[in-house]
Amino acid sequence: MTTAVTTKRVAIASGKGGTGKTTLAVNLAHYLAKKHDTLLVDLDVEEPNCHIFIKGKPRQKETAKRMVPGWDIKSCSMCGKCVTWCRFNSLIRLGNTILVLPELCHGCHLCSELCPDAALPMQAFPLGTMSWIKDGALDFIEARLQIGVEQASPLIGQTLNYVDTHFAGKEFQLLDSPPGTSCSMIAATKTADFALLVTEPTPFGLHDLSLAVETLRQLKIPIAVIINRSGANDGIIEEYCSSEDIPIWSKIPHLRRIAGLYSEGQLLYEQVPELRASLDQIIAQLEELP
Repeated sequence: MTTAVTTKRVAIASGKGGTGKTTLAVNLAHYLAKKHDTLLVDLDVEEPNCHIFIKGKPRQKETAKRMVPGWDIKSCSMCGKCVTWCRFNSLIRLGNTILVLPELCHGCHLCSELCPDAALPMQAFPLGTMSWIKDGALDFIEARLQIGVEQASPLIGQTLNYVDTHFAGKEFQLLDSPPGTSCSMIAATKTADFALLVTEPTPFGLHDLSLAVETLRQLKIPIAVIINRSGANDGIIEEYCSSEDIPIWSKIPHLRRIAGLYSEGQLLYEQVPELRASLDQIIAQLEELP
């Protein structure tokens, strides 16, 4: 009898940009794929960059779409009810015209469903793309928001649905999440079983780490911290994590050659033993997750 695979969905997040979140995500995914069936998903849809380090060939690409109302002038009686209903201010009445602002629309269908004249039929607008790439043993999904689209969360949601449909049997799903604590970060992490928070030992790093911790605790997601660019100032992060009872799973040393290899778009764990040792510590902990 075949044993069912328990998928572990792990979000890799940070309170701020530039902490090394993507560096960790890509190298951890590649290294983990040598032992486990692994999927890496780039959900930083406004500026995805995992692909810089992925050398595989594309397998599939899909266009994600969102539904936005279109105004049918011939059917509209200009009652103006839709304008008062829309809590996102995506509908404006200008004289004898109903102006639809797609950038503000959240696709809730309310105006379309309740319009007494059926004058606001929903229409499909491009949202972005989802690309599947195979790089050796690693499967990689990149979600990329179309230029001009302002809402990242709908594409993140569609990408996670795509993952649930096509990659549910993976042992590990690593989600490279958007930085910060905005709606897009929450959309990317809210379905995770666990979250790794990448930080740096600076006052800014500590401040933004505390915001990310508070956010993920509101989502009831267990967390651990990875200190990147580890060095003499680690104490400010260690003291905070101790006071908040947050485990520090590993420290990645502050090495010039890491920056050099990263700038060339190369994987680090293959050439930096210190980083590989840090990844070994993280993987050992991930393997112990329920």
